[in-house]
This record gives sequence, C-alpha cells and structure tokens, in this order.
Amino acid sequence: MNGFIRRMKALITKEFLQLSRDSSSLLLGMVLPIALILIIGYGISLDIKNIPTVVVLEDTSPKAQDVVSFLNGSAYFSPTYMTSLKDAEKVFLNRDASVIIDIPSDFTSKLSQGEAKIFVALDGVETATAMTTKGYIESSISSWLLRQPGMAGKSRIAIHSRMWYNDANSSTWFFLPGLIMLIVTIVGIMLTAIVMAREWERGTFESLFVTPVRPMELVLAKIVPYFCVAMVGVFICLILSRFLFEVPLVGSLAMVIIISMLYLMVALGIGLVISAITKNQFLACQTSILISFLPCFVLSGFIFDLRSTPIGVQIVGAVLPFSHYLTCIRSLFLSGTNWGILLKQGGLLCLYAIFFVGAAFGMTRKKVE
Repeated sequence: MNGFIRRMKALITKEFLQLSRDSSSLLLGMVLPIALILIIGYGISLDIKNIPTVVVLEDTSPKAQDVVSFLNGSAYFSPTYMTSLKDAEKVFLNRDASVIIDIPSDFTSKLSQGEAKIFVALDGVETATAMTTKGYIESSISSWLLRQPGMAGKSRIAIHSRMWYNDANSSTWFFLPGLIMLIVTIVGIMLTAIVMAREWERGTFESLFVTPVRPMELVLAKIVPYFCVAMVGVFICLILSRFLFEVPLVGSLAMVIIISMLYLMVALGIGLVISAITKNQFLACQTSILISFLPCFVLSGFIFDLRSTPIGVQIVGAVLPFSHYLTCIRSLFLSGTNWGILLKQGGLLCLYAIFFVGAAFGMTRKKVE
C-alpha cells in the first residue's frame, strides 16, 4: 500500500508539472470557461432596451401625446418626436430608427367614437426585436386605454403594424444572412488558423524557408485556396437562401459578393495571425474559438440586437469586424443597397483587412526559431 501511494504521488506530481507547462491545456481548462461565462452572461440578452423610436404626432392634442407617454423615461425606448411622416420614413430608411409610431390627425375625434387607429412600422431586419417591441407597444396602449375614465370597454384603438423589410415575418429571413457570416468566419479564421498552425507544428514551413520563395508569396499561396473555398460556400448559401428558403435579395448581388470578399480577407488575415502566433494546432483551435467564433456568434448581432446589451458589450461588438459585415449583408438582403451603410461599414472592413493581412505578412519570416 505504501508503494502504491508513493507511486501515485509521484505520477500525480508529474502530471501537475506537465500541466503547468502546457499553456494550451490551461487555456482550455481555465480561460475558456471564464470567457464563456462573461460572453454569454453579459453578451446575450433577449430583452429590448434603448430601441430608437420615431413618434409622428400628426395629432398634437393632449390625448394623442398621452397615449404614447409610456415611451418617456422608458428603458426600452429612445423616442424622437416629429410631425411629418415623410421625415420619419427618411430616418427609418437610413436605419437610424427601428420603430415608427404614427398618431393620425383624426386620432382624438375617432377615439370617442371607438374607431381610433395607430400605425406602427417595425424594422423586420431584426425580427426577434421587432416582435418583442410590437408586443410591448400593444400592451402599453391597451393599458393606457383601460386607465382612461369612462372609456374602458367602450372605446378601442386599432393598432395596424407593418414589418418593413420582412413582409413574411419570417425568422428565416433574419437568420440566413447571418449564416453566411458564420460560414465565412469558420472557413476564413478557424480552418485557416488550424491548418496553418499544423504546418508550423510539423516543420513544413522550415523546408520552404530554404527555397527562393518569399514570405509574401508564401502567405498569398496560403490565402488563395481558402479564399476560393469560402467563396464557394458563399455562393451555395446565396443559391439555397434564394431558391430553397425564398429569402429575398433586395439589394445588389454584386455588392453582396464584393462585401463578402472583403470580409473574407479580414477573416483570412486573422486566421494567419493566430497560426503565426500559436504555431500549435490545439492552441490555434482554442484561440480561434475564443476570439473569433464565439464573439462572431454572440457579439455580432446574429441572434439579437446589440442595443439591448450593456454599453461595454456594445463597444466590444462595434470594435470587432463581424458586426460590420453582418450589418452590410442583412441590409443588402432585406432593405436594399444603402450606400451610407455600405460605405461606412465597408470602409471599416477594408481597414481591418489591411491591418490583419499586413500583420500576417510581417509575422511570417524566413527563419527557424
């Protein structure tokens, strides 16, 4: 028994020493759980908060103002008041607002007759947020009507809502453009980082360093195959989205391809940088999950509107390139070719591509470490 205890003590000590020297195992066992808790705990929110809302008061009477008073001071809405529906639509089309609440000019007179109407337009690009917002507006207006003296049970307000950019009110229209982003990210970052790290780990690059091949040529040769594979995936997604799931492509197909190519260069650059830093398959895989796949899934707006998350999460999401590509691809699919959005977000993606590809070139040097 004493021999057994002595041997077990020696083996366990050896394993702890080995574990302490293996940074990839520590990363998996300690850093990954912390990252998951922080990202999911703070990053995922199905609540609606600070939804930019335009209220069109064509009727400026006290009753008309009171019916939308629930917006004032609410943590769920950030209201802006206007008197022209055309001005509100311009703000809506520029994606500076997600909701329009239109109080028609005859609201007060129709209210006493039990025929009052309110028109609500919702941004269908964010389907989940739009449906939650619609339910909150309807319940708030119904509660207001019940609180009015002498009106409960006698008057009613008909709420006519329309889901802009998603007339079918389908969550498929919302998710499929985001799936293109996930596919490009997986191929561009995770696959590239793992495969490239394998070559560093096996010493394949060392055999190339003794040849006349330049580092730039070596990096470009690695980029081209994965670029082609990812673009094939994009085309497959476009075909299936259009003909199998009938998701409309309102914007320009050429711009979808151009923006996807630009984002793919960003993803490939990130993958090459990860592989050059880690030079280990396992570590490259874990690093890719931590800094690309999980943030891409949670912090890009793929599932929910980032405006409902804490301000710190919103800042992180704005810094990451994933949210910029997702904004472009959803806008092109559902709302059309909005040059203001494309130039702004596309310009940021271009800067990201230059930075990460340039960093990959700089980290790939012809020397054996």
